[in-house]
Parts: sequence; C-alpha cells; structure tokens
Amino acid sequence: MGLYLAVFSGDEVELDGVEVGGYDDFGVLRNSIRVKLEGGQGGSRFPILMMHSDCDGEWTASQCKALLAEISVIQAELRKLPPVPLSGWQANVAREFAIKPMNLEQCFFDVDGEPLLPRIASLAQLANQKGLSVLFQ
Repeated sequence: MGLYLAVFSGDEVELDGVEVGGYDDFGVLRNSIRVKLEGGQGGSRFPILMMHSDCDGEWTASQCKALLAEISVIQAELRKLPPVPLSGWQANVAREFAIKPMNLEQCFFDVDGEPLLPRIASLAQLANQKGLSVLFQ
C-alpha cells in the first residue's frame, strides 16, 4: 500500500498530488532525517514533518507554512551529506529516469522520479496559498 499526499479544492477536485511510494519509504525519509539531522530525537527540529502520523489526517494550511520552512532547512542540510545506495523500486526508477544521486537529498524521489522534498514543498505551498490542507491518503 502506498502513501499519496494531495491537495483538494473545496469541491473535492484534486489540485495536485504526489505518490510518495510505500509508507515504509516515507519512514526511510523520516528516519534519515531523525538520525542525520535530529541527533536521533525525532521531531526535535522538524516537528511538523516528523511527528505527523503517516497513515491518515492532514497538514493544515497553517501547518504547511511551518512545513515549508522545515523542508527548506532539511533540503539544505541533506545536500551536504553523501548519497546512500538505492534499492528496490527506487533503484529501478533511478535506472529508468537516469537518476544518479550526488547527495542524500537526491536519494529521495517519488514513484515518477521527481525529487520528493520539493514535491512535498510544492503541495504545502499550494495548500498554504489556498487555505487548504495536504491530505494523507
């Protein structure tokens, strides 16, 4: 089962969405952040991203504003770290789209090969601008 993040308008029209991959893939991203950037203390620096359950719910428009700030810092810091080997579907997608991560941030992408953190930031920005939420599905 995969994790899909999306922003819907008030009349239930999907404005944008990103297929993250499996829940475990989102967990790998958050575990990397916890270990590499939070000293093992999940949520100590990035509570909006790290403390939200990945199985349901939403990031509200106001949380999305804070999430954007968190993602900006996370991206900058992950770019300073070396990449890790890819496996499973990520390795296949990397081959298909000629993705060759040069740093740890580039090791995280969605099922379409798009960089994951910028895609989540794009959803958060849209939700914040329109006063909507990013929904976990």
